[in-house]
Amino acid sequence: MGNFDSDGGSENQWEDRGELAWNEFDWERYLREQDESVERYLRFYQAARLDPDRIDHVAEKMQWGEDDWSDEAEGEADEADDTADGPDEDVYTLHKNPIFIATKAIYLGLNRGWETLAVDGAKVPQKLAVQFLRSLQQGEEFSVQAIHALDFGDYAMAISLFKRALGVLNHSLALLNAETALAEPAVAAWREEALAAFFDLREVWLRVITECREECDRSGEDED
Repeated sequence: MGNFDSDGGSENQWEDRGELAWNEFDWERYLREQDESVERYLRFYQAARLDPDRIDHVAEKMQWGEDDWSDEAEGEADEADDTADGPDEDVYTLHKNPIFIATKAIYLGLNRGWETLAVDGAKVPQKLAVQFLRSLQQGEEFSVQAIHALDFGDYAMAISLFKRALGVLNHSLALLNAETALAEPAVAAWREEALAAFFDLREVWLRVITECREECDRSGEDED
């Protein structure tokens, strides 16, 4: 999967890390930095919205090279984590997973766009506004759960959760494709702008599912 290596350089990093001497202020700074990573991805993504290969090109701009997420890099990260004792050390959490960042960023753009539109009751019927916002929230929730499973190496569970996320994503598209939604000019126009984001989410998740299935197959071979 190239720049979206499903391992994320994280497997077993929660083990053998040792005691990390950070306080709540260190973690708050860390989390703000990760929030900025999501915002940075979204800026790159929106700037590349007309690029047919935007997913991979944005990953390159985020400097997510294959070597950064290889087994070798993982080993180096483990060594760094073992000695991390201050706020300047490079610490891995789920928030640094490229799939997490990409998913959160694309959903952030969708949520912001829909909320801006849906606050005007003259443009979006209240029922559709609520249903669609709920579908966005459900899809993001399932995908984040899937990435959690991925980060802990539970590939079969990750597949199941990504499939749930895909089911909700299809429901989101069904809401946008309904005749009642298309009858609203503002909704129809927003739909045209938003479709690419939904297809990109689907592409990212399907790539990860493929790699997860390969990992499950390899694990089965190892057991034999």
